[in-house]
Amino acid sequence: MTYYILGAVVLAIILYFVITYVRVGKALTTLTQEEFIQGYRKAQLIDIREPKDFDAGHILGARNIPFTQFTQRYREIRPDKPIYLYDQNTSRTGRAALFLKKKGCTEIYQLRGGFKQWTGKIKTK
Repeated sequence: MTYYILGAVVLAIILYFVITYVRVGKALTTLTQEEFIQGYRKAQLIDIREPKDFDAGHILGARNIPFTQFTQRYREIRPDKPIYLYDQNTSRTGRAALFLKKKGCTEIYQLRGGFKQWTGKIKTK
């Protein structure tokens, strides 16, 4: 009996991750650094890391809207313009994209590998 319960729990966890992966894949498009560079100047470039990480270094032209503040500040993002998101390593961009999609945003992109893979220009405070 215990094995059935354990198996059901493991199956439920696997199913949750598969469904989330599919939902995130539909909510945003992952771009290489070159593709990201081609489009982010005509879009809203949003760094969703915390302010201390943003101040330590961010992509030139990015705005800081930390993921922890998304529910309060998402209205600062225009749903009618492309949105280019990045964080340190793409761990939060999927959740941010799902949230923004629920709020009516349709063109959402993320930087493959996140900021830690970025080799372009940066700005520090």
